[in-house]
Amino acid sequence: MLESNDQVAPEEQAKKKTNILKVRDDSKPLYFTTTDTGEFELCDGSDAAWLNGEELNTKALRKHIEPWLTALFQSEHMSVLAGSGLTHAVHKMATGELAADMSGEVSDGNYKEKIIAAANESAKIAGREKSNIEDKVRVANELLRGLEILQKADEAETLRTDISNAMSGLAEAILKSEENIAIVQEEKRERAFNALTTFLMSFSSRTGTRDRLNIFTTNYDRLIEAGAELAGLYLLDRFVGNLMPIFRTSRLDLDMHYNPPGIRGEPRYLEGVARFTKLHGSVDWVQTKDDIRRVGLPFGADKVEPFFQIPGMDEVTPHRLMIYPNSAKDRETAEYPYVELFRDLAAAVCRPNSTLVTYGYSFGDEHINRVIRDMLTIPSTHLVVISMDDSLGRIQTLANERKSQVSLLIGPQLANLETLTESFLPKAAIDRTTFRMAELLKQRYGIDGQGKKTEKDSEEGAL
Repeated sequence: MLESNDQVAPEEQAKKKTNILKVRDDSKPLYFTTTDTGEFELCDGSDAAWLNGEELNTKALRKHIEPWLTALFQSEHMSVLAGSGLTHAVHKMATGELAADMSGEVSDGNYKEKIIAAANESAKIAGREKSNIEDKVRVANELLRGLEILQKADEAETLRTDISNAMSGLAEAILKSEENIAIVQEEKRERAFNALTTFLMSFSSRTGTRDRLNIFTTNYDRLIEAGAELAGLYLLDRFVGNLMPIFRTSRLDLDMHYNPPGIRGEPRYLEGVARFTKLHGSVDWVQTKDDIRRVGLPFGADKVEPFFQIPGMDEVTPHRLMIYPNSAKDRETAEYPYVELFRDLAAAVCRPNSTLVTYGYSFGDEHINRVIRDMLTIPSTHLVVISMDDSLGRIQTLANERKSQVSLLIGPQLANLETLTESFLPKAAIDRTTFRMAELLKQRYGIDGQGKKTEKDSEEGAL
């Protein structure tokens, strides 16, 4: 049995597939595992007073989790941060396998070992065991700039070609994951996309008096955009235009409203609208001469290069794909456009009465973690972490720092996308109807929504 204390080592959690739950007024996390027969089993030292003698199962967990999330989802300000775990979850539901990872090399030339060594050192500082392609591209770009300053033209050109090939390979891997989902058997694809659309609509179905939902993601793929289209969810981002949308720094606070028929006064919020920000860029963002544009890259396309072969994009190569932290020599993309995107993140979450839900985010990006820590300095804010594991050990560390402001749903029995959408996430679209029905039943018959007599009605009956 696993001993329960304030924190479980990441390696122990992975080995035991430990689930960690902390919501509502839980003073400490609840740890439980799954037996070979599929039953839930509390770890040694774990206790749940809210069970009231009931068996620990999905139904009991739903009674404890769902009302809490429903209340949080109607906070004045609401944001969602989706990491790579969301892509992996949908991809695995559709294909049975995880999506493309972030491995790969940038260069096989003279500087290969130095790039890898510097990228590994950067990863260790960030708390990760080994580097990924993002670390290597960033280091390679820094080296490229150094070679250009030293006027080593031949070496710079070779490295630039290597970086462009690496970016092309990364884009193809991302598109391959999209294609795998698009071409899989229809029944499996629908099951995966149904879970995705339910996930998105659980957050976006907010009352008209609340601020818009903000969706942030570190992913380069277009899975969220595809799910939003299927769900009929309209995404507002910084891009303006239809044929080749252009990224605008001066973000106007645009929104979508409607006038209810027969009612005069201020327009109401149109339902099914959310603000959307891709913090690390996207596989269909490209830097042209003067602007950053979004190209019409179909979901699951084979390659990106054919979509650059249009007038006005003669000099565009995969090296100019806006995938963080890629940069071209003539534009300080280390700051632009990412500084604008992270400003949106900070402005959205660092506000009173704000709730941030993370799904599939491992807390491996320190620039994002810093914003989250700043958010938690505001007493009325709350963080909900939903993750399959705590591989870096950072989630529970943050939870211990801000116990009353952090809720945890960690583990396969809590964070599995299908289980989460079916059992734990609120069905916000019907919550108001359910509430009105419960009130009506209580007024007419003195019973609650579960068909049980209320305490007041029982007392009147006794008299």
